[in-house]
Amino acid sequence: MKKKSNFYLDIGAHLVLIIATIVAIFPLVWIIISSIKGKGELTQFPTRFWPQTFTLDYFTHVINDLHFVDNIRNSLVISLSTTVIATIISSMAAYGIVRFFPKLGAIMSRLLVTTYIFPPILLAIPYSIAIAKAGLGNSIIGLIIIYLSFSVPYAVWLLVGFFQTVPIGIEEAARIDGANKFVTFYKVVLPIVAPGIVATAIYTFINAWNEFLYALILINDTSKMTVAVALRSLNGSEVLDWGDMMAASVIVVLPSIIFFSIIQNKIASGLSEGSVK
Repeated sequence: MKKKSNFYLDIGAHLVLIIATIVAIFPLVWIIISSIKGKGELTQFPTRFWPQTFTLDYFTHVINDLHFVDNIRNSLVISLSTTVIATIISSMAAYGIVRFFPKLGAIMSRLLVTTYIFPPILLAIPYSIAIAKAGLGNSIIGLIIIYLSFSVPYAVWLLVGFFQTVPIGIEEAARIDGANKFVTFYKVVLPIVAPGIVATAIYTFINAWNEFLYALILINDTSKMTVAVALRSLNGSEVLDWGDMMAASVIVVLPSIIFFSIIQNKIASGLSEGSVK
C-alpha cells in the first residue's frame, strides 16, 4: 500500500511540475509565435494561438528600419563593461574583507546591502546632478558609472560568502612556497571561488541588461538608448504596433534565456558553494 501511495504521490508531483512549467513558459511561447504571425492577424484574431501564415517582416522592420541592433550593441557594451569592472573590484574587495578585516568586514558587508533598501527613484535626482556636474550626462560612460554604484556593493556581498569557504591553510602553503599576496590571490584563491565569481558576474550582467529607470532618465540620445528603453519607445502615444513589439521582445529576451540555460549549472554550483561557510 505504501509503495502504491508513493507512486500516486510521484505522479501528482510530476503533474504539478508539468503544469507549472507550462504556465511559466507560455508567455514566452506566445510572444515568439506572435512575432511570426502574418500582417493583421494580431489585431484581427488576437486570441488565436497558431498563426495562419508565417512571416519575418516584423523582425526585418525592427532590425533594419528601427535600428534595434544599435540598441542591443549599446546594452552589450554597458552590461559587459559593468560586469567586468564590477567583478574585478568586488573580487578584490571581498577578499580583502574576508582576509584582512574579518570583524569589520561583517559590518561592512551588511552596510553595503543597505544600498538596496532605497527605491531607485529616490536616487535618480542625485545621480543626475552628479553625472551632469562630472560632464558625463547623456553618455554611456556615465551610465556605466551609475550601474557600478549599485552593482559593486551587491557583488561584494555575494562574494564574501564564497571567499569565506577558502581554507586559510591553502594560502599559507602558497606563501611558504614563495608566492606573494597577489600571486596567492590570483593563482590559488580565484580558481577555487571561480564558480561563485561566474554566478556573481552573471547576475550583475542580467541586472545591467534589464535596468530601465536610469537608462531612461540619463540617456536622451536615441543612438545611445539601451534595449530596455528602445523596447519601451515602441509603445507609441497613439498607435502600438504589436508585431514590432513582439519581435523586439524576442530579440531582447531569447538570447538571455538561451545564455542563462547554458550556464545555469555554474550558477547552481556557485550558489551552493557560497552557502557553505
